[in-house]
Amino acid sequence: MRASATPAEVAHVVTLIEEAGAGVHVDAGGEFTVIGAIGDRAIVAGLPLEAVAGVEKVVPLRKEYKRVSREFRSRDTIVTVGGSPIGGGNFAMLAGPCSIESYEQTLASAQAVKAAGGVVLRGGAYKPRTSPYAFQGLGLEGLRILRAVGDEVGLPVTTELMDARDLEDVVEHVDMIWIGARNMQNFNLLSEVGRAPRPVMLKRGMSATVEELLMAAEYVAKEGNDDIILCERGIRTFERSTRFTLDVGAIPVLKAETHLPIIVDPSHAAGKRSLVMPLAMAAVAAGADGLIVETHPTPEHALSDAAQQIPSAEFGAFVADIERLLAVTGRTPSR
Repeated sequence: MRASATPAEVAHVVTLIEEAGAGVHVDAGGEFTVIGAIGDRAIVAGLPLEAVAGVEKVVPLRKEYKRVSREFRSRDTIVTVGGSPIGGGNFAMLAGPCSIESYEQTLASAQAVKAAGGVVLRGGAYKPRTSPYAFQGLGLEGLRILRAVGDEVGLPVTTELMDARDLEDVVEHVDMIWIGARNMQNFNLLSEVGRAPRPVMLKRGMSATVEELLMAAEYVAKEGNDDIILCERGIRTFERSTRFTLDVGAIPVLKAETHLPIIVDPSHAAGKRSLVMPLAMAAVAAGADGLIVETHPTPEHALSDAAQQIPSAEFGAFVADIERLLAVTGRTPSR
């Protein structure tokens, strides 16, 4: 729509599209109002929209992922989690233990995250483990611990949702839902969280392409939830020196393809504590909007991912080093 388009002119275009049988998404957050027509391309193309008052131009979107593409929205989306902005130049540090093991362990981790300037506390209540005999998480009790600790230290919280049957409990206890790599293409689950009243962090599958990640995000967005954060966490390649191969190149590619914030998980990519910092630095230099890092008060006693978790006592120094690099790039740590 033209910058001068009136609300009545916008409403008229929306009515024309809906009467033709197409869905409508209106983005009025920038200089221009953009109306997305979702439906049969032939039906929409047959509407004389360019002749309607207030319309600047009609542009067919070439990407299969419509709502999450730069074609649909040129400006960066900023996702707010518990009052802290992520994206659009706001760099966020999300951190916490791999698994919620106890109240005391979670609290010690959270205090270190808060003191270092972290803005979101992460912690796994439900754990997708390769071995069926490994620790599977505390479930609902873990959610309750995470919520209580987050409230005590003053941090919003996020946990991984694995099963739609747990969605109601997760929504009740967390400020942001994350979908893990193993569920990136669980399309029914993506549609369910797309209808949930929470921001969603979507991790890239270990064998997924960038396009597949964006198509997965479209499943969430098409249900009406545009508060989506994408997470690069390393992909599976022939290389065995790291747990996964961090695809640093995916960060600028995604920046060009989507308006959504991009964060990076260097912990799972590294698999080794000594490698987390250099991979985190690479992600920051490549333009990531944030990091999600694992930290534990006593990693040697952790019930999962012991080798890659940063000791909580060292987490403040880790963040300080990251923020020195941020200053060079001209970005602002979110608070």
